[in-house]
Amino acid sequence: MIIGNVYRKYFKNNLFLKMILFFSIIMIVTIITFSYLMFLSLSEAAVQRQMNIQKRAVESVSSYVSGKYESVQNMMRDVYRDSELASNTSFLMEHPYEEYVRFRLDKFYSDIGATTDAVQFFRNKMEDDPDIRSLMLYSADQQQLYVYNQHKQFKIIPTNAARSFVPDAMYLEEEAQVSIPNIWVRKIVNLPEQSMYSLRVPVNNKQSLRNVGQLLVYFDAEKIWGSLANYRDDFKGTIVVLSADGDVLFDTSNTLYGRKYPYAEQISSIYDTGVIGEDMTITKLTQSQGGYTVLSAVPKEELAATYRGVRNSIITIALICILVAIIVPSLFIGNFARRIYNIIRLMRKVKKGDLKARIDDPREDELGQISKSFNDMLDELNLYIDRGLKAEIKQKHAELAALEARVNPHFLYNTLEVIRMRSISHGAHDVAEMIYSLSVLFKSFVQQKSNYTLKDELEACRLYLELFRIRYKDKFSYSIRCDRPFESIPIFKMSLQPIIENYILHGMRADRNDNHIEISVQPSGEDCIVQVRDNGKGIARERLEQIMTGLYHPDKNAESFGLRSIHERLGLLFGDRYGLEIESEEGQGTTLTIRFPRKGEGVINHV
Repeated sequence: MIIGNVYRKYFKNNLFLKMILFFSIIMIVTIITFSYLMFLSLSEAAVQRQMNIQKRAVESVSSYVSGKYESVQNMMRDVYRDSELASNTSFLMEHPYEEYVRFRLDKFYSDIGATTDAVQFFRNKMEDDPDIRSLMLYSADQQQLYVYNQHKQFKIIPTNAARSFVPDAMYLEEEAQVSIPNIWVRKIVNLPEQSMYSLRVPVNNKQSLRNVGQLLVYFDAEKIWGSLANYRDDFKGTIVVLSADGDVLFDTSNTLYGRKYPYAEQISSIYDTGVIGEDMTITKLTQSQGGYTVLSAVPKEELAATYRGVRNSIITIALICILVAIIVPSLFIGNFARRIYNIIRLMRKVKKGDLKARIDDPREDELGQISKSFNDMLDELNLYIDRGLKAEIKQKHAELAALEARVNPHFLYNTLEVIRMRSISHGAHDVAEMIYSLSVLFKSFVQQKSNYTLKDELEACRLYLELFRIRYKDKFSYSIRCDRPFESIPIFKMSLQPIIENYILHGMRADRNDNHIEISVQPSGEDCIVQVRDNGKGIARERLEQIMTGLYHPDKNAESFGLRSIHERLGLLFGDRYGLEIESEEGQGTTLTIRFPRKGEGVINHV
């Protein structure tokens, strides 16, 4: 409803606003559609770029952990490749440490000489890798832990089953995999409370292939950050390392270490990438040998942040484009509209009669050509008016002068004849009155007035009718009705007198005693109507048709000059809707209606 009212008020009759609105809607829809498609494309590229970063970060972490796993595996491979070292390691794992020392001394003093020390071998391995926090050899036979810590200290810790749960833990966890350090081992070794992950490799006797213990290596989990050095400022969400049991070995948020990952079951169903919950995107990489999984979990909000800048840039550019697409055409169409309105304004001035108005538009485009053609048309029109219309007006004035020249002598002759006959018949006691009326009437004809009003014309008609009332005494009467506000209406001279004269000459019946003529003035909207009604002879239908033809087609009938002159002057001065109307019935009388505007003073004075 509101949109409809706005449209009807501002756009319905305004072509240029319609053009601006239509063009703006098309441009806005086009820009928004294009921007949306571009946003989809760029945001998808940004998301894909971020997911590639996440994948590379996951691969880097996995490669780092896998390197540690391989380094532990290589420790035991190096032991097995060296037969003497393998023999010494097996002896260390199967006998008390004191016997191992005597065993080493016996070999030293024997012909064999010095042999590779298993204790020193593993100490060297720990010193070679600064990421190792603790390296332990567990002897299943002796139920002892040979511990190397980061301070280069070597300890032997008994783990008798009656005193701890370490043997049971070692028995249950013999697989070579990456996992959380065993809590009982950490307690008995007295390791600090920091995030670590363990790698466990079984130690076998090379000769008998019997399992004699395990190699446990605890790595500092914080060192995994080093593998993320190239991605630390770029990756989103959280990078997590999980054990085969779903325990968190490392996470970049430092909030989940040592706990079960909350989405462990859902992640197991994801092959490479996927979404868990409603807004968590997962990138996953599983290492089957080490039994660990590295994944990145990126919330939807953080992933959206990767293309937020792109979105804001697109919105800004789209708004600028929309403003340009609206303002530039609006300025162009507005300038075009101003020129059109200027032409319309000048046309309205010409319509009101200002033929000197000209359109000032020197441009050579279509509107400039229209303006030039309009100005040329006005020049031609003024020239036509000077040559033709003014000549026609002069012709009308000549006809009016001819009418007055025709009417006045005839009127003078008839009046004098009436006075003569009256004097012969009665000796003329009322001759003085008639002569007085006649002199005043002549004076009104001869006297020139700048503003000739309806009152003046009615007074002339009264004087004329008064003469005939005296002449015919009881056989003739008249009445004039005009309200005072209408008396000042401007009108041209002899606009009613010829009508009255036609009645006296052609309509009055001398054989009747009730001859009467009535003149009445009444309003009709913005016009004024004067009716002249009589009860005379009337006009035959054929004669009435001839008179009406003479009024509207003067070239076809030259009769009724007086009536035709009144009708033409009214049309010339005031317009085609003004003039005479005649109604008559033979033997019943005639009614003439004269219509003219109530406000015509300016037009009359101009003419």
